[in-house]
Amino acid sequence: MTSRTGFFVLSGVLLVVALLCVGEGVQLIATGKPLGIGIGVCAFVIPVIGVWFLRQTVRFGRSSEQLARELEAEGGLPVDELKRTTGGRIDRASADAVFARRQAEAEASPGDWRVWFRLAVAYADAGDTPRARKTMQHAIKLHSTEPARSNA
Repeated sequence: MTSRTGFFVLSGVLLVVALLCVGEGVQLIATGKPLGIGIGVCAFVIPVIGVWFLRQTVRFGRSSEQLARELEAEGGLPVDELKRTTGGRIDRASADAVFARRQAEAEASPGDWRVWFRLAVAYADAGDTPRARKTMQHAIKLHSTEPARSNA
């Protein structure tokens, strides 16, 4: 299963569970008992948090894809230069070398979203997903604050 298919399946499940929670919350509130009302209100809050998280994830994915398309149009996407084991896994020393180079580029140009995008890819290749996501969020922020280029 591709990650995109998995995302859509899990999103559908989240929405079904959210609807079930809301239905149960209505029934609990309808009991009129203080405990039922309290739990019923919580049953409304949980789906809101889940839908908010889903929205943030979709926004992050769309923004990342937009940056990737823009970099691809410029010819600036990072090339896969990583060595792999016979089993197909990324060689750790190779990933570390590419990461060090990408980190030096980011330190040299801290305001360029392109180098931060490539650094995020290097983090992901090195297996550090939380830092990859945080770095990609930084690249998105830099991109959104970058002055628009004129086509003139």
